[in-house]
Amino acid sequence: MTSTATETASPGPAPGPFVHPALFYRDDQEYLDGTVPFVREGLEAGEPVAVAVPGDRLRLIRDALGADAERVRLLDMREAGRNPGRIIPGVLRAFADGRTAGPRVRIIGEPIWAGRSASEYPACVQHEALINAAFQGRTATILCPYDAARLPAHVLEDACATHPTVIAGGSRPGRDSGTYAPDMAVARYNEPLPPVADAMTFPFTDDSLPDARYAATDEGRRLGLTGVALEDLALATAELTTNSVLHGGGSGVLRVWGEDGRVLCEVRDRGRLTDPLAGRRPASRDQRGGRGLLMVNLLADLVRVHTGDEGTTIRCWFSR
Repeated sequence: MTSTATETASPGPAPGPFVHPALFYRDDQEYLDGTVPFVREGLEAGEPVAVAVPGDRLRLIRDALGADAERVRLLDMREAGRNPGRIIPGVLRAFADGRTAGPRVRIIGEPIWAGRSASEYPACVQHEALINAAFQGRTATILCPYDAARLPAHVLEDACATHPTVIAGGSRPGRDSGTYAPDMAVARYNEPLPPVADAMTFPFTDDSLPDARYAATDEGRRLGLTGVALEDLALATAELTTNSVLHGGGSGVLRVWGEDGRVLCEVRDRGRLTDPLAGRRPASRDQRGGRGLLMVNLLADLVRVHTGDEGTTIRCWFSR
């Protein structure tokens, strides 16, 4: 495993309230050696335990746990975490916040697997980096497995940047990552989004917000969206364009097009998104406003954001 050079030999300091190790595994046995004892230790300690991993990995863990699997919240990450931007609010915090105060919460989350697209990957890295801020000071352990045999070397290097501790081959407690720098990882993947030549384009202001939503819906329908997916596109468009008017300088540009069997919606404005966790915090019951980007993350199959001095672009993917 080429990335082990980034780890140090020392065991590191005692863990704080939040613990976030990466688990590098090479085969099914190393996967089970690193995950099943982790789950059983949590159950024995009376800790709520959740496992959110791709379906084939989920079956491995469930079969190895036997009857104990009934005491664990099991989620297929290919569905629950299809959009990396929804994992913190819709999976991790949804589970952690739903538990009563007291014992540590223990979660296995595998958001990156062989087959994740190049469009999805930057959002995955930012998600892994932002877990550290989202759970800062909280009593939780989130273990993130990485398939060291099938994932490229740069993915394992990014895992060392987003996780303070790295466990190799299921052998715990693991080692400190010598390249842990989550804020730098978030900034590095704040990439300009690839340009698109052929798209329906609609500049909008406060007066034309309803027209922007209708334009997006008409184009989405023309491109093959129907039913719930078309409704999701309409809602996402309404939230993003309204945010642009309120927080992005009063105007923006909406674009909608088809690509690789999906429909994409993009909104650009002159605002600058300064909070990396925007759209990733669960909304509190008494919260007024501030739910727009969260709703978009929960609706879309993928959300990518680029923000800079010239403004912010938010691009969303919807499956036909």
